Amino acid sequence: MQHEIKVNEITGITDAKVLSGGSLLTNFLRTNAEVFKRDRLALTGLIILVFFALIAIFAPVIAPRGPFEVIEADGFWLSNEKPSTDYLLGTTNLGRDIFSQLIYGSRVALLVGFSAALAVAVIGTIVGLIAGFYGGWVDTILMRLADVAFGIPFLPFIIVLVAFLTPSIWIIVLAMAMLLWRDTSRVIRSQVLVVKEQAFVSAGKVSGASNLRIIFLYIAPSILPLSALYGSLAIGWAILTEASVSFLGFSDPDVVSWGFMLQDAFNSQALSRGAYYWIIPPGLAIMLTVMSGFFISRGYEEVLFPRLRKH
Repeated sequence: MQHEIKVNEITGITDAKVLSGGSLLTNFLRTNAEVFKRDRLALTGLIILVFFALIAIFAPVIAPRGPFEVIEADGFWLSNEKPSTDYLLGTTNLGRDIFSQLIYGSRVALLVGFSAALAVAVIGTIVGLIAGFYGGWVDTILMRLADVAFGIPFLPFIIVLVAFLTPSIWIIVLAMAMLLWRDTSRVIRSQVLVVKEQAFVSAGKVSGASNLRIIFLYIAPSILPLSALYGSLAIGWAILTEASVSFLGFSDPDVVSWGFMLQDAFNSQALSRGAYYWIIPPGLAIMLTVMSGFFISRGYEEVLFPRLRKH
């Protein structure tokens, strides 16, 4: 039996069909198609992410050298070479190719970004679904945990983790998974409190469906687009956080990222020497990827909350 609900009349979310026992993936893909079809900025953000994803995948083919490979000539390092046909973005003070580092840096940025976004979306969605559906002491405990997460400063928390653990890009993913689910869970919970009162949920209970089946097959399809919204925001947060941590010198020294490149340029006084070819490319790459996450989230907002659209 198929149950249909116009969620926007209750929650402000776009009309959605909820199928008892239906496909989560089908509903999710339908919403995504609407997002990128309706909003050009969201489509632009997707194109930017796909562009950097392709660069990350084919980095060994695109980059002419390894990120830590030292270029030598006549037994000397080719330090601080300016951009040329041989070295598109010049070389560092240690004779490393800046263009190759920029290409390989995309791997770290997207790996951290997508991993953290997935962790934040999954944890926040599950916590919000369970808290909103069960209510009572379950809701109280989970929301108090969210309050604790809100009270912990994010960047200092990562620095403390690095002090106790081995520096790694996965520490950033771990920190985001531990703290940033709080926003997603609260929004998801508020929507679940409304959706669970609808007729199709009551029909599922009467038909003998288990609580888990109702949560993940009846309620979740209308909630997943919200998870995608906060997940897309988390991509930008994760990339910016990784760059910040690397710039402060708390990242893995054996991994080249865009933040690592900026720190290396800062320590080498590249700005005072006018070596903008070393500073601008990684900074521009960070800016574009963070903007892409914001553009995609903006598209989700306009689809999920039609009142935000301009008339």
